[in-house]
Amino acid sequence: MTKMKYLVYILLILIPCIAYSQFNQNVNRSLFSDVKASKIGDAVLILIIEDTRANNSANTDSKRGTDYNASAGYQAGTSSGNYGGNLGTGNKFSGSGQTNRNESIRSKVSARVIEVDEVGNLKIQAKRTTKINGETQTITLEGLVRPVDINSENAVYSYNIMDLKLTIEGDGSVSEVQEPGLITKFLRMLF
Repeated sequence: MTKMKYLVYILLILIPCIAYSQFNQNVNRSLFSDVKASKIGDAVLILIIEDTRANNSANTDSKRGTDYNASAGYQAGTSSGNYGGNLGTGNKFSGSGQTNRNESIRSKVSARVIEVDEVGNLKIQAKRTTKINGETQTITLEGLVRPVDINSENAVYSYNIMDLKLTIEGDGSVSEVQEPGLITKFLRMLF
């Protein structure tokens, strides 16, 4: 019977310790608040939604012209003559250009809080690499997030990130096919 008492005492001591270690991450949070990133090491979900559209067009039409006329005449007795000359210059230029760019990016990535600045903004950093069929895609992201922009699901939209640096790079067989050949690269360097 005494062994059973000791076992009960040990369990009464261990259960609170286990529970404390399990919920240690929420020590400073209210029971009624959502779990949101707030300190160094916390994770936050970034919902990358970027839509960029840019159109630019320009037309130029320029004309300039100058005409000089001169004439001289004489008459002496029965002979007469007229001499004349024209001198003219002209300049005409016409040019046009147009650019269109549409870009749409949709992705999700988890970021880590690496710093909290003096006003409470969270500096985040993320990197995700996926490899499918020999194609490697790497997403890197960093920026500043205001805690108020983090929603109740501990997620923030990319357009709410200040000083956002988003890089998406691909490497593999598809990327290699899209690059120009060596001769084309060499000719581009020359001209």
